[in-house]
Amino acid sequence: MVSTIPLFPGIPGGPELLIVLLVLVLLFGANKIPKLARSTGQAMGEFKKGREEVEEELKEMQDDTLKSDVEDVEDIEDDETVSSVEDEETEVDRSAEEV
Repeated sequence: MVSTIPLFPGIPGGPELLIVLLVLVLLFGANKIPKLARSTGQAMGEFKKGREEVEEELKEMQDDTLKSDVEDVEDIEDDETVSSVEDEETEVDRSAEEV
């Protein structure tokens, strides 16, 4: 029984990697491969930097939203406290008038 192994089942390794390198050398030449690798590395670095900046901005926006939500809740609690104190004062004034 002969089992067949796919050429690229997942992550290339061994013979597949040699085939890919051979194709790269044939397409671009041995002199251009280091330049391609360098530019690919720089592009990946720029992409990572941009991704980190976007993540940082999203986190800042989320923090700002949470802070404003907390401030809104605190304002509502303050308003409720003031109104409950005013209600208590009104009740005290009414009972004082009744006496």
